[in-house]
Amino acid sequence: MTSGSTAGATAPTTVVPVGGVRWLSDDEREAWRRLQLMNFQLTARLNRELATASGLSYPDYLVLVTLTERPDGQMRAFELGQELGWEKSRLSHHVGRMARRDLVQRESCPTDQRGSYVVVTDRGRHAIESAAPGHVEGVRRHFVDLVTPAELATISAVAGTVLDRLAATCTEASPGCDDELTDEPVSLR
Repeated sequence: MTSGSTAGATAPTTVVPVGGVRWLSDDEREAWRRLQLMNFQLTARLNRELATASGLSYPDYLVLVTLTERPDGQMRAFELGQELGWEKSRLSHHVGRMARRDLVQRESCPTDQRGSYVVVTDRGRHAIESAAPGHVEGVRRHFVDLVTPAELATISAVAGTVLDRLAATCTEASPGCDDELTDEPVSLR
C-alpha cells in the first residue's frame, strides 16, 4: 500500500455481487484499509505521546475531556458511555481504574437508585489542563496541519454521515449500540 494523494486515482470500478456478497472494489478496499490504518496508527501515536508527557492514557483523556466540557464536570455514566461509544463494561472498568487514581469519582444519582454520576475530581481537572496543550499540538502535527481546510471539511462531513447512519440504525440487538448502555454496575462472576 502506498501513501500520499489520491489525485490520480482511477475511476471507481463497478462492484458485481459474487455469491450474494457485494465485495469491495480495489478503490473501495484501498480507501477502507487506509482509513483503518490511519486511525490505528494515529491513535497509537497520540496515546504514546500523551502517556509519555502526562501519564494519562488516551482513554483517560477522552473521559476527562468529555467531563470537563460540562459546566458541572459530571455526567450520568450511561451518557458518558454513549458519548464515548463504549460498552458499559468497558466504561465501568475504566472509570474504576481512574477513580483509584483519583481522576474521577462515582456519585449516586439521587433520582435513580440504580444510576450513578461520573464526576471529575480536582486532580482530574489538573491532569487534563496539563495534558491538553501537548495533546492538541500532537493532533495538529499528526493530522490537522497535514490536510487542507477543504479536506478537513470533507473528512468531517464523511464522519458525520457515517456516525449519523450508525446512530439511526442502532437497535437493541446490535452489538455496541447506545441502547445497551446503562449506568448499572457490571457484575463479574
